[in-house]
Amino acid sequence: MGESQDGVKGKRMVFVTVGTTCFDALVKVVDSQEVKDELLRRGYTDLLIQMGRGSYLPTKSTGDDGSLAVDYFTFSSSIADHLRSASLVISHAGSGSIFETLQLGKPLIVVVNEDLMDNHQSELAEELAERQHLYCARPPTLCQTIAGMDLKSLVPYCPGDATPVAKLINRFLGFPED
Repeated sequence: MGESQDGVKGKRMVFVTVGTTCFDALVKVVDSQEVKDELLRRGYTDLLIQMGRGSYLPTKSTGDDGSLAVDYFTFSSSIADHLRSASLVISHAGSGSIFETLQLGKPLIVVVNEDLMDNHQSELAEELAERQHLYCARPPTLCQTIAGMDLKSLVPYCPGDATPVAKLINRFLGFPED
């Protein structure tokens, strides 16, 4: 195996985050043998799961037997280091997690929590998927999404420039223009 994006030879980590929520359906599906086998087939070596308030405990593995190395934790004061060292991020549909990952230029699969009522998060994820910034899945379609993803086809996300809007608001409020 070649060098991964983080420069560690051979190690390609998938980082899964559910934020501060409980999203056992996502944790269960990434812990399924089917998904772990597909990640291994795609060249990933490590799976790190941030499981939030969930009660489902994934199966830890050292990966010594040629399987995927799996570890998990509940919360961290910052997931930024995990995001930076990831070769692929699988995330819940929270806007903070989505935009933090996209701004780091990491490939991202957003998994929508179908149990949430009035799920505005799915609209954001689906719109960004339509613009080809990320892949969008549901727990039952995650394995299929991983199997079919072409990371080279993803379009880098460039945050918009809010300056024109700020100038318009300042003009409207009567503040002097610089």
